[in-house]
Amino acid sequence: MTDPLTLTVIGIIILLALSAFFSGSETALTGASRPRMHQLESEGNRRAGTVNLLHAQQERLIGGILIGNNIVNILASALATSMMITLFGDAGVAYATIAMTTLVVIFSEVLPKTYAIRHADDVAITVARPIRFVVIALSPLSRAIEAVVGLLLRLMGEKVSSGGDAVREQELRGAIRLHADTNTVSAHEGLMLGGVMDLDDVEVGEIMTHRTDVQMVDAGLSASEIVAMVLDCPFTRVPLYVDDPDNIVGVVHAKALLREVQSHDGHIDEIDVRAVASEPWFVPESTDCLRQLHEFRDRREHFALVVDEYGALQGVVSLEDIIEEIVGEIDDEHDIPVPGMRRQTDDTYIVDGRVTIRDLNREFNWNLPDEEASTIAGLVLHEARFIPEEGQSFDIEGLKIDILRRNGNQLRSLRITQRETDGDGGDTPPA
Repeated sequence: MTDPLTLTVIGIIILLALSAFFSGSETALTGASRPRMHQLESEGNRRAGTVNLLHAQQERLIGGILIGNNIVNILASALATSMMITLFGDAGVAYATIAMTTLVVIFSEVLPKTYAIRHADDVAITVARPIRFVVIALSPLSRAIEAVVGLLLRLMGEKVSSGGDAVREQELRGAIRLHADTNTVSAHEGLMLGGVMDLDDVEVGEIMTHRTDVQMVDAGLSASEIVAMVLDCPFTRVPLYVDDPDNIVGVVHAKALLREVQSHDGHIDEIDVRAVASEPWFVPESTDCLRQLHEFRDRREHFALVVDEYGALQGVVSLEDIIEEIVGEIDDEHDIPVPGMRRQTDDTYIVDGRVTIRDLNREFNWNLPDEEASTIAGLVLHEARFIPEEGQSFDIEGLKIDILRRNGNQLRSLRITQRETDGDGGDTPPA
């Protein structure tokens, strides 16, 4: 017959193993990749589905694991203390404390948690079902503890909040940035993923081609003149107006116009251009790019006219403009180079005032604010609170911006100098 001392030792070993199980399970289930678990569940993995179910009840999961872990640790410590007192008298308390602390830290905490961190997904799938049983069994006690904790927090004036979608979005952005820092290819992927997440924060008014750069044709011209203008235009779609450029009556597609020319056997002046033009589609400049992308898809359109709150034409936006917010600039053989960003030999940049802040931030990894203005000229006007003169300079977010050329009230050309940072973290003028 086994003596009580042996049974006590066996009991302590079993309890330490259970403690290791709870500790490793906690680390694995909280550290498992949620995207991978959802993917595995969609492929029919039931254990991954159990992991997702436990993630959805994370507070109860943590509560159940902690309760189970504390029960086995306290019981193991109590058995060890009793055994040591029997063997060594009062000194056994100190011996039990030293022995159990060593055993728990090494075999029930560090070892299982280290293994679980390195194999989080596999361990989570393995322990999901037994942990779910533990969570269900300890659910009444866990709920009672949650109620007591919630009451104590309210008495202390704390407001319990999970953070909701904002926290999850920050977590996803952090994961994208972490992935983007690994190599050059990942950096490009990170920019595109970030562009997708930013679509609902960017309005079409920020990415549109401004009306001053939009090429339009007057419906009052002869058909041959209109055909010549459309062929000379680098764009496929050209707005058609009557009398006033604000009075847009249609959008002429170059392919449809050429098809009409062919059907008239070269008798161009017989063409009714207004009949060829499609109906104009007007969208508010405050529409976010994500919604506009869905609208382009649903309407099977690639082109829209942007108007302000008063209905005045502000510019045009195309499907390509929105795609460029994700993948960067897309130039084809018909694009006309527009004065934008030119690097000088002294490491300064000559920038057109119409260049968007988002393009500058994307190109040079700057952090210029784009909440109040969409272009670099608009940012200078917002910061200055007046229309600057040529030769004036401004410091914005560590950049020195000089006004080179002004046309009326428009800032047409600026020089941007990135200030160097000294060893103490302060800014020093460039050499």
